[in-house]
Amino acid sequence: MVNCQEVLTKNTVVGLGLGQFLSLLITSTGFLSSELAKKGINAPTSQSFLNYILLALVYGGIMLYRRKALKAKWYYYVLLGLVDVEANFLVVKAYQYTSITSVMLLDCWAIPCVLFFTWFFLKTKYRFKKLVGVVICIAGLVIVVFSDVHSADRASGSNPIKGDLLIIAGATLYAVSNVAEEFFVKSADRVELMSFLGIFGAIVSAIQISILERNELKSIHWSAGAALPFVGFSMAMFLFYSGVPILLKISGSTMLNLSLLTSDMWAVLIRIFAYHEKVDWMYFVAFAIVTAGLIVYSVGDEMEENPAEVGDEEVEQSKCFDEEAVGRGTSCIISAVKNGQALPLLKK
Repeated sequence: MVNCQEVLTKNTVVGLGLGQFLSLLITSTGFLSSELAKKGINAPTSQSFLNYILLALVYGGIMLYRRKALKAKWYYYVLLGLVDVEANFLVVKAYQYTSITSVMLLDCWAIPCVLFFTWFFLKTKYRFKKLVGVVICIAGLVIVVFSDVHSADRASGSNPIKGDLLIIAGATLYAVSNVAEEFFVKSADRVELMSFLGIFGAIVSAIQISILERNELKSIHWSAGAALPFVGFSMAMFLFYSGVPILLKISGSTMLNLSLLTSDMWAVLIRIFAYHEKVDWMYFVAFAIVTAGLIVYSVGDEMEENPAEVGDEEVEQSKCFDEEAVGRGTSCIISAVKNGQALPLLKK
């Protein structure tokens, strides 16, 4: 019983707290993006570029100092950087064509995608209680959407179909990126992941900026009012990207996406206390429902796990992840599967 309580304290409380911190960071990036939009700055790839540079400098410097051999092939990180950059670009681009309500609703598409990808590629097993937690979280977000439709957001956008397709594509790429990061965090190294994501994300962003946003950057009148939100956005994204691997290691990519559902509700609280705006009462009900769903998902099957088995699995995983040769690593994975352990079998 004591061991179960220790697991609950570590995984549930830390996972929930970190998830909401990341959700607040996403909320802040939304407000900073809106400030840039008010000033006529529309350069989504350029906004993310500084974040990738910071990741490359900070984590790349740590990786060089450690001088450890790479645990994953560098070209896998190239693909991850490409997917991550395009996911950010597509989601931001969708706001130009469809309504905020549509973006909020369709962004949930990332959750079933993550569930499928983790089940198919990482062989993650979801118990019934965890699926119930997912359903509760999505139900809370649906209440937020209905509240928006009821109170304010009735604009359909200039091209709703195009915008909806963009957000679905972006949500799918987000799911791919999150699951790939979860794999790298658990099978390789967090510092290695962040440094290469920063390096190749910066390269892909630079190429895309030179093609799509070169004229936009030239037309920007740089001042303190424009530079501060730009830098603030990058710093918030840097903290977000730094915290994501920690949450992925603790709770997985599904918990990450469920936690981010509360970002819109944190935005509501900021509107209430910072801008003294009135909001619909359904927002508070939705926040409570999503929080309950997160708790149900986090607790899920914690009490049903055998701590001794979990410890043995972690030891076996550490042995597998330290293997440098592909053949020896594959043998280790096969051995773990024979023992009934859930290990990543495929590489994205």
